[in-house]
Amino acid sequence: MKCPHCGEPVSSISCQNCGEEIPEKSLFCLRCGNPVEKEKQVDHLDRVPCPDGTCIGIINEKGACNICGKPYAGNAT
Repeated sequence: MKCPHCGEPVSSISCQNCGEEIPEKSLFCLRCGNPVEKEKQVDHLDRVPCPDGTCIGIINEKGACNICGKPYAGNAT
């Protein structure tokens, strides 16, 4: 994607609603106005490792390992 003002290349993403290519740091889609959802960043100190001693995954917001799917008995992060 090129900047509409200066023509320089700009990193881009696709709108989750309409699929339009928009600048990566946009807060809203330039075509449909949909808010851009940013991925939730997980602090490495808050991660809960998978209860399976051999898996390298972490417990996701659904309370299961993000790799093997094994449920976690405690509270999810």
